[in-house]
Amino acid sequence: MGVDAAEKVGIYSSLEEVYGPSVGPEIRARFAAVAAAFGSGAPILYARSPGRVNLIGEHIDYEGYSVLPMAIGLDCIVGIREVEGGSLSVSNTDPAFKTRTFADPCGAAGPNGEWTDYVCAGYRGVVDHLRTKSLPPAGLELGGLELVVDGVVPAGGGLSSSSALVCAVAIAIMAVRGLSFGKGEVAELACLCERYSGTQSGGMDQAISVMGQAGVAKLVDFGPVRTTDVVLPPGVSFLIGNSLAVSKKAEGAHTRYNLRVVECRLAAAVLGFKTGVFAPAEALALETLKEVEVRLGSRAAAQRAASTCLHEGVYLSDELEELFGAQLESIFSGEAASVAVLRHNADVGFRLRDRAAHVYAEAERVLSFQVACAAGSSAAVLADLMDASHASCRDLYDCSCAELEELVAAFKNAGALGARLTGAGWGGCAVAIVPTDEASGVLKSVRETFYKPRVETGAVRAEDVSKALFVTLPSAGAAIFKDLKI
Repeated sequence: MGVDAAEKVGIYSSLEEVYGPSVGPEIRARFAAVAAAFGSGAPILYARSPGRVNLIGEHIDYEGYSVLPMAIGLDCIVGIREVEGGSLSVSNTDPAFKTRTFADPCGAAGPNGEWTDYVCAGYRGVVDHLRTKSLPPAGLELGGLELVVDGVVPAGGGLSSSSALVCAVAIAIMAVRGLSFGKGEVAELACLCERYSGTQSGGMDQAISVMGQAGVAKLVDFGPVRTTDVVLPPGVSFLIGNSLAVSKKAEGAHTRYNLRVVECRLAAAVLGFKTGVFAPAEALALETLKEVEVRLGSRAAAQRAASTCLHEGVYLSDELEELFGAQLESIFSGEAASVAVLRHNADVGFRLRDRAAHVYAEAERVLSFQVACAAGSSAAVLADLMDASHASCRDLYDCSCAELEELVAAFKNAGALGARLTGAGWGGCAVAIVPTDEASGVLKSVRETFYKPRVETGAVRAEDVSKALFVTLPSAGAAIFKDLKI
């Protein structure tokens, strides 16, 4: 079973209905802090949306392939109420994030390097969606709104703090205006609008944040978004460790995340020309490597094509333009983020063979992981797939870093069965699979080998290590709270 994409985001009146019967005081305190931040009066409602950990399937959602994440307990809460006028006021329970007021939040949606970029992106996503469906209200007709945000998903940690914020904002705005769409529709609009922040998001983060369920991981498919429950094997736990190397997708996107998106699209186009199964115009219109696989008839055929039709090393712009008979920028016409990538990397070039090889192999690993879970295979089988995924991310996709390599090694040396980077990479978190009865020992060892030296150098405070290294369980997805008694 999975979440029906047409199912609406649930509306609840108690925290227990979402967070479980043993709601901790820290969760109640967060909701209370949001309410207190409004001063006089109170929010009309709250929306919450969680972060996620991707168990396997890295950098393939934007290529149209299935991924296998689970929602986590760390989330973003948004309180909202209507105010007079047409502006959007945004504040945060953390004083480090400045309060902002936007007379034109749609116009403010963009990569401005501010935390509120994601808030304005969520607002504009609702407006765009309403316009697409020819539904009122749109633009300033959404009226004046005041939002207060509280988030505990670590920024730049690879656990999708930005998507949790975008989803929570969009859901809160829709709910306060009496709008209700299916979870699949909400996930897709959130994916599209997060791109206003400057990253070419593939859809996994928003899908699991909206459609996650307690107790199960999810196989997420695209076109349209839909999910299938994946029951994880008994007797194993998943540990998350933060490498403490901050990786924000929107910062340096033209040399990292967005560059990989462009490289995959260029690889698809080259394969379109070299395999001879696409007309030139069709090849130039390809957007994903999955389209190549579909035309060739199998993943094995696509993998063979990638290994024989794409050469090793770097492709420079001149070589690609000669093959395509077109300027690269003309292929990405109207896509400012992609054009920025092309210009920034014109002299550096693009590694197409490695990127395609990773995508096709990683897509296969996702399905193998799902099949192994369904068949009741041993945790060692899942661990081997996770290890192979990490090696591919490191060696073929070049999205690891020294801190992640050290953390993954610390997990493995401590007795984890398998470990890999999770999220976009270049920093952020790693996830490890361990026997449940050995989890405490692994945690203790990693605290000693990886985090203790960083406490001593001041990279992290001792009292914050528990926030950087912890056991996680599959948790509930997005929710709306009305008439909430905290």
